[in-house]
Amino acid sequence: MNSSFNIGIKLKIVSLHDLELILNKLRIDRNPKVVFTNGCFDLVHRGHVDYLSRARDLGDMLIVGLNSDASVKRLKGESRPISNEASRASVLAAFSFVDYVVVFEEDTPLKLIEAIRPDILVKGGDYNHDTIVGADFVERNGGRVEILSLVPGESTTNLVNRMK
Repeated sequence: MNSSFNIGIKLKIVSLHDLELILNKLRIDRNPKVVFTNGCFDLVHRGHVDYLSRARDLGDMLIVGLNSDASVKRLKGESRPISNEASRASVLAAFSFVDYVVVFEEDTPLKLIEAIRPDILVKGGDYNHDTIVGADFVERNGGRVEILSLVPGESTTNLVNRMK
């Protein structure tokens, strides 16, 4: 991997503070339609790629909130994550359709959603409107929530079970 590729990936992995500064400037200069989604993305598979690509198609830029290692462990159990947060963030940042990755420590992305103020909040078909954290905030602020269908049979849990 050449060094400019590595630099590009590193520039896409940002702190919430830096992301807020970036978004404030972009909103003044270009006012992009910001799409946000989040997840653990422990073992990235075809379902993730399909989902993230379609999420990006909904707007001008895609921000991915990534659960920290501690957050994944609390949500998924002691055996997870399989890949550490630096590795997971780098994989996500390598995709051309992901503009920024921000790691969060909390169990839900509500703090991120409130800070980012996305135009579109996206979750997968395993959610419904009532179970999407931040949906009410986004809609109250003029945004919308999109639920995207998932690729059948593609999940990290299925991969882990097959490996066992």
